[in-house]
Amino acid sequence: MTLSDIFHETSSALRANKVRSGLTMLGIIIGISSVIAMISIGQGAQTSIQSSIQSIGSNLIMVMPGAQQTPGSIVNAGRGTAQTLTLDDATAIQNQVQGAAAVDPEVTGSKQVTYKGTNTRTTIVGSTPAYQTVRNVTVAEGSFFTQSQSSSVARVAVIGPTVFSDLFGTDTTDTAIGQQISIGGNPFTIIGVTTAKGGSGFSNQDNQIFIPISSMQQLFTGNKYVSTISVQADTSADMTSVQSQITTLLLQRHNIANAANADFSTLNQADIVATASSVTSVFTELLAAVAGISLIVGGIGIMNMMLTTVTERTREIGLRKAIGAKKSDISTQFLVEAVSLTFIGGIIGVILGMLMSYAVSIFANIQTSTSLNSILLAFGVSAAIGIIFGYYPARRAAGLNPIEALRYE
Repeated sequence: MTLSDIFHETSSALRANKVRSGLTMLGIIIGISSVIAMISIGQGAQTSIQSSIQSIGSNLIMVMPGAQQTPGSIVNAGRGTAQTLTLDDATAIQNQVQGAAAVDPEVTGSKQVTYKGTNTRTTIVGSTPAYQTVRNVTVAEGSFFTQSQSSSVARVAVIGPTVFSDLFGTDTTDTAIGQQISIGGNPFTIIGVTTAKGGSGFSNQDNQIFIPISSMQQLFTGNKYVSTISVQADTSADMTSVQSQITTLLLQRHNIANAANADFSTLNQADIVATASSVTSVFTELLAAVAGISLIVGGIGIMNMMLTTVTERTREIGLRKAIGAKKSDISTQFLVEAVSLTFIGGIIGVILGMLMSYAVSIFANIQTSTSLNSILLAFGVSAAIGIIFGYYPARRAAGLNPIEALRYE
């Protein structure tokens, strides 16, 4: 039996039962499209999270305060909210840590902001001019505040584009530069509007207002402590060294002998990216596994159809064997039919899965990413299902006794 004969017989058999073949392929189509869509959503989420983390700065190390542990305690209480870091700590890091390109102490808080009857509640970030470098912030209009303005407790503010929309409206063509807003009851003059960066899981810089840290401490916090110290390393290779030096320096400055009792913590941006990638990878695999269950159901449907086909064509199988067909010819024919069903269903499933991913990104505003690996995986799985679930029916057909088959009614 030649290869062309096998494909001709397969085509004739599938066309003879179009509705049943279509319904059988439906399980594969749904399974493959679901797997591709779920993997695309998971990979898109991973890419989105990584870009969001990268958007908060490059080669970034964040130092956050935390209440010092006491003997017998398990967790470092007050992490990120305690008052243990000061401006002097930031200055010491800048002067004594090798490989630290820029250092920016920050004080953050949430305040009500008003402008001519409109108001919004947003995050206020008290920082230094180094914030632009450390956090990759650019100004679309106006300028960022200078070191002299920061030192003189100037009441100037740089607002994000979301804050601009909330206060001035989305359809306005007026400039915000020079306008006076009230932050927590204190007047500030807008001197700049930052370039849109998009939201982030850690902080949305588009929905923030930046003011000099001296103004933040004097008008709002009333103390010398800072919320975070952001440090930018010269290169990504220096990040581990810089992080280690910061830890050693602050332990010395805070008179802490045991690092386990540190009243601060450091976060390496590379570690954050790696952890986030690991979490999203597990999430993607879970989604794919759940969607893959439908592939098993589709494979069972193919086996059921092929067993039914073998029963219906028992006399045909007997006739073929009687005129000299080998077992291998019979088994190959039915196996090719099963693989053809899954292959055609796989092609349709891939197309449908890509369309589903595109629809999710457009209508649900969720970033998706369809990779070549997921498509190849889908084809590989569909072929494997055809072979695995088509093998038993094919073997059963090949094992029929030609005499009994010819007598079958």
